[in-house]
Amino acid sequence: MKYLVDFIFSLYDLLNAMSPYLLLGFLFAGILKVWFPQRWIDRYMGKSNWGSVINTAILGIPLPLCSCGVIPTGISFYRNGASKGSSVSFLISTPQTGVDSIMVTYSLLGLPFAIIRVFVALITGVLGGAATNFYAKNETVNSSTTTQGCDKDKMGTKSGLMGVLKYGFHDFLMDIAKWLMIGILIAAALSVLIPDDFFTQYLSNDLLSMLVVLVASVPLYLCATASVPIAAVLMLKGLSPGAALVLLMAGPATNAATITIIKKVFGNKTLVSYLGSIILGALAFGFLINTFLPEEWFLLSAENLHHVHHHELLPQWFQIASTILLVGLISNGYIQAYLRNKKSKLNLIKTEQLATSVLSTNDNSPVFKTATPSLNFSFDNLKPINSKTYHVEGMTCSHCKASVEKNLGQIKGIKTVSADPKNNSVTITGDDIEDNSIMQCIESLGYSFKGKV
Repeated sequence: MKYLVDFIFSLYDLLNAMSPYLLLGFLFAGILKVWFPQRWIDRYMGKSNWGSVINTAILGIPLPLCSCGVIPTGISFYRNGASKGSSVSFLISTPQTGVDSIMVTYSLLGLPFAIIRVFVALITGVLGGAATNFYAKNETVNSSTTTQGCDKDKMGTKSGLMGVLKYGFHDFLMDIAKWLMIGILIAAALSVLIPDDFFTQYLSNDLLSMLVVLVASVPLYLCATASVPIAAVLMLKGLSPGAALVLLMAGPATNAATITIIKKVFGNKTLVSYLGSIILGALAFGFLINTFLPEEWFLLSAENLHHVHHHELLPQWFQIASTILLVGLISNGYIQAYLRNKKSKLNLIKTEQLATSVLSTNDNSPVFKTATPSLNFSFDNLKPINSKTYHVEGMTCSHCKASVEKNLGQIKGIKTVSADPKNNSVTITGDDIEDNSIMQCIESLGYSFKGKV
């Protein structure tokens, strides 16, 4: 019972510490998504030189995309003419940071760590992009590059304030909500279960602790924001700042799904450049932090979770109100998603029933007579509506869902598209559905087409 009580209080402290900064970050996320011109990104990503990868890294750092959302965006840049090095620079620098994660890093780990995190994302993105241009520039990949009918999502729209709020406090929030809450729950559990002297007693060697954290971080998915409370709790238990930086870099920038997609779309050499820059950069900067930077920059105490950095600026009632609002927004997002899925299934059932009813009418008569005698409809030239469900892997968030639905909907003959990341499926209805066109479009977006269900 004591552990449960301690867990609840720890979770409460973490939410109060993070919520105000998360909400501010989500607002910035909406502003960047809606009002940041796509043409600015396209203009600075097309050349295979240092300037291109630097510009791309700078542009990618504030963008609110986690490693699952950055993949289709980065691939769309590449398909639309961006150099391979620029695309890799974007894929490395973008998921490590974002306006939301920078704000949370400041709130929990302090200003020095927030600045260092941005600097490291910039350097590793530039080096990874430059290495790709040098090592893998001319590498060819045996994968579909057909993008006919697949117009990629564009940053920047003409939506007003409502578009900003919808993206920031619904679309983007729900992209990371699951992993954000998992990260906070893990952090609260670690704060209760791990003894205060664990790292000083068992992993006192800085290099060993960095390697252990690196091995655990590379294959797992951990969004940039969710990694911050985990790093904060582990530092309170004695983890070195350098090892915490490794977690903040490798956790958001890599995971098994991302590695698989990069290998398929960009090739083995690009994957080596991508992983090499992240792994070597994490270890190198972790070593530099532990060796050369003042320890007092990274001193934390339990008070950091609910007092230090923002307690004097933000009153407790405001923190609690922010927590209530954040939890309310997440709960509303899941409720709306449930209602939409339920409605979609009901509509599909009604459509199938209607089609069955129409086709089962008098086979000898091509005319369907309604209750109104003057309204007669001929079905002689009417094509039956087909429905197919495909197994698609790699979709992990609402951004993936929207990207797949939008692009498949552009294909001629497609009437409706319903992507389900949770079940790795895409259901399509239309007059004439060609499996090859569906496969090419899905794979051009970076996802894995596994055929019909």
